[in-house]
Amino acid sequence: MSRDPISLTIPDLSGFAKTLRAGLDSPPSHLEMLGLIARAAGFRNYQHLRARLSETPPEPVDDRAVARAGRFFDEKSRFTDWPAKTSVQGLCLWVIWAQLPPDTIWTERQVSGVIDGLCTFRDAAQIRRAMIEHGLLRRERDGSAYVRVERKPTPEARALISRVRHL
Repeated sequence: MSRDPISLTIPDLSGFAKTLRAGLDSPPSHLEMLGLIARAAGFRNYQHLRARLSETPPEPVDDRAVARAGRFFDEKSRFTDWPAKTSVQGLCLWVIWAQLPPDTIWTERQVSGVIDGLCTFRDAAQIRRAMIEHGLLRRERDGSAYVRVERKPTPEARALISRVRHL
């Protein structure tokens, strides 16, 4: 019988090790467990795993997509027009997302005011809805509260955010 490779991404190795240790009758120490996990993944030890992960090359960026989305921002980093293509809209929304303070709860009027300040055209409702659809903004069911969703931007989004900030 052949083995099926299963890819596993562990965002917090320490938490993973703690959970794994909790299921063992006589668990090794936390550091020993981290070493065991690292060796199981093909590394000499935990320090080797950390060193190798810090050497990973940056993800490739689609420069054409970044340039296409960059045309929708003026020299003051304001969003100037709503793009026709959904993929470009999504990239542009990341720039708005990056300028919203994290861990802040807004009313609909407050978040619309912030969005209007970041745009030259006045259509905060459309931008708000699109940000919710793209998973960048969350709202209560009754619309009483809006919160920025903390996510890691895509490589293209990071490049666009950086580009727009330096205009």
